[in-house]
Amino acid sequence: MNNKISRRDFLKISGGSLGGLALTPLLPPLGEFDNGAMIRITSSGIDEMGIPVYNQPNDQSRIVRSVFRDNLLNVYEEVDSGTPGYNPIWYRVWGGYVHRARTQKVQYVFNPITQSIRETGQLAEVTVPFTQALRLVGKTWQPLNRLYFSSVHWVKGVDIGPDGQTWYRILDELVDITYNVPATHLRLIPDQEIAPITPELPFEKKRIEVSLSAQRLTCYEDEKVVFTTIISSGRLNSNPGPNGIPTRTPTGKFNISVKMPSKHMGSGDLASASDIEAYQLPGVPWTSFIKFEGRPFQGHAFHGTYWHDNFGVPMSSGCLNMRSEEAKWLFRWCLPLAAADQIDPLTLDKKGYGTQGIILA
Repeated sequence: MNNKISRRDFLKISGGSLGGLALTPLLPPLGEFDNGAMIRITSSGIDEMGIPVYNQPNDQSRIVRSVFRDNLLNVYEEVDSGTPGYNPIWYRVWGGYVHRARTQKVQYVFNPITQSIRETGQLAEVTVPFTQALRLVGKTWQPLNRLYFSSVHWVKGVDIGPDGQTWYRILDELVDITYNVPATHLRLIPDQEIAPITPELPFEKKRIEVSLSAQRLTCYEDEKVVFTTIISSGRLNSNPGPNGIPTRTPTGKFNISVKMPSKHMGSGDLASASDIEAYQLPGVPWTSFIKFEGRPFQGHAFHGTYWHDNFGVPMSSGCLNMRSEEAKWLFRWCLPLAAADQIDPLTLDKKGYGTQGIILA
């Protein structure tokens, strides 16, 4: 039997083990640590070969090593090198530079624990780079997905975890099962934090415009621009993506039709990798689904994104990726109103004929 492993496999195993060590749920609590600028690698790259670390902040320089999904790297400097033109930001890390496209800025923030969760559930966001979800089956705790920084989930109760500490019980709305994560890794979101923005404005006063060529979203109140940002629309081909729908984002008039503060996107296989390559994305935050005029609903949506930082470039499987904090603003601003007490406790959404908009080529 051949027990040798390749250099690539060694790097993947060693890097992944070190990256996950700090958040292994059964280890003792962390003591003091440096909570400076930090990134999580969100992909293992083409053919699982890793994301390259270059010796200079450009992709024509020498590759010094590779990093893999869920490796955590300290950032010593953020550099605008001017290249590539669509996203010229690089992070100086140990040994070289990583382009920011397949990274996520993260932190460690541990939260106070609430022992009482209201019957209808409470929204919470992950505030550590990632946390391992476990499900109690019989007397055995079985690992499921990792949940990632800034993802949003429904907390339905409080349990004692495998370490004897308090863990929150999470409901996955797609497959209708519950599982647990350490309570300190989730921040319960106050109701006022998702209160609607300018709800007094009449329906016709608000509109959304998206330019695919510019990869830009703009929100208007009458003719006044109240918000604008870059987005990532669908990848530029017409072949079906992981969800069976062509990845190119359609153009045309639409209206917001369903709002979900937390949405599991994917097949529902909670034991698979939680990444865009596997199209397994639990807790996608601040999702505002759209329906195109005269066409059946296909699941296109504006939503927060925790699996890349390459906005301004088509990246999605058809949706409109946004930075999570910006998707949250849009969720609060557009109609239908979806304050905490207006979200249906059974379907975990708010339906209605909402704010109109147009997506232009």
